Amino acid sequence: MNSNIQQLKPDDIALMEALLAMFGEAFDEVETYSGNRPSADYLRQLLKHDYFIAIAALKAGEVVGGLVAYELKKFEQERSEIYIYDLAVAAAHRREGIATALIQKLKEIAAACRAYVIFVQADLGDDPAIELYTKLGIREDVLHFDIAVDPT
Repeated sequence: MNSNIQQLKPDDIALMEALLAMFGEAFDEVETYSGNRPSADYLRQLLKHDYFIAIAALKAGEVVGGLVAYELKKFEQERSEIYIYDLAVAAAHRREGIATALIQKLKEIAAACRAYVIFVQADLGDDPAIELYTKLGIREDVLHFDIAVDPT
């Protein structure tokens, strides 16, 4: 793997925008990730928060993979969990160890913030994701529910 893995900082707006574009292409959801893109100020503010973690894999200055996660501070003990919200590698760069390297970087960040676990969801049928996460962790079968929020 010849990529540079780096955590994004508040001034890395161009990288954050490239990360959004890469996610859109990798997930085949370009409209979701580019149709109503947040402003640079919004992204800068998000990147300033400790609870938001964005990591990019770069090759020759191009974003070829990335991970976005959230730190969830627990109430029952002084510790955190880290939730991987998005993880993707551009199609041309898959099977190069980039996703594993992104998770390894996240593990370093998690240790620094005293997190005790990193968790992630994978959709049934997404065999590459299930294979990756099985290699790196312990599988738990759970049900996931989306509860709509009434905007009024």
